[in-house]
Amino acid sequence: MMREHVQIVDESAAGEHVQACNTDGNDHGRGNGNGAVSRPTLAQPGLLVMDVDSTLIDEEVIDELGAAAGAGERIAKVTEQAMRGELDFGEALRARVALLQGLPTEVFAQVHGSLHFTNGALELIDALHAHGWKIGVVSGGFHEVVDLLAADAHIDYWIANRLEEADGKLTGKVLGEIVTKTVKLEALQAWANQLGLPMSQTVAVGDGANDIPMIQAAGLGIAFCAKPKTRQAAPASINERDLRHVLDYLR
Repeated sequence: MMREHVQIVDESAAGEHVQACNTDGNDHGRGNGNGAVSRPTLAQPGLLVMDVDSTLIDEEVIDELGAAAGAGERIAKVTEQAMRGELDFGEALRARVALLQGLPTEVFAQVHGSLHFTNGALELIDALHAHGWKIGVVSGGFHEVVDLLAADAHIDYWIANRLEEADGKLTGKVLGEIVTKTVKLEALQAWANQLGLPMSQTVAVGDGANDIPMIQAAGLGIAFCAKPKTRQAAPASINERDLRHVLDYLR
């Protein structure tokens, strides 16, 4: 049974930070084995599921926490390797979290305040909500920050990892099951089933290797400013840091 944290929120806050990808334009030409990308419709309810780090937001939260712990360079290097699919994600996460031992829990509010929603993220969410869609996020990051982001952005469903705390400080351990690529895929499927939606009315967006299974399982899968392995595996890709381009694929 997958570990799932599902909440409905009604708070919002604006926030944008424009940042360019280091790749060329968007790829509308791949998908379905015949050169046509599946196009869910806005005329019917649907579900968008996104990764958080480097997709919903510009930053990698684990790297921001690492910087606060004085281990930024070491953690960022492991993050990059994990996102390229060169390391097992669970092992890489545990290794990075171990470097956060002793960090005071007040750091979560500080990190949250320093984050930037990706350009177009809030507009995309508002546009889809206006058409009766639901929004979910699946994060290899941490509830302690994702919960705040979900409230800010009117996210309907979310899952993330949870860090162990003791006496107001991090212990360097992760609690419970780690959100892996399989857990992300299961969340997409579970939420679609809960909403009574066919998979053809789902969209999955992410940038890392651990997003590939959900990207390939969704009605429309999009690699967003993604690592080469993810772009190669995805039916479609967006290579400009503007999430409003997701709407270009919908009809």
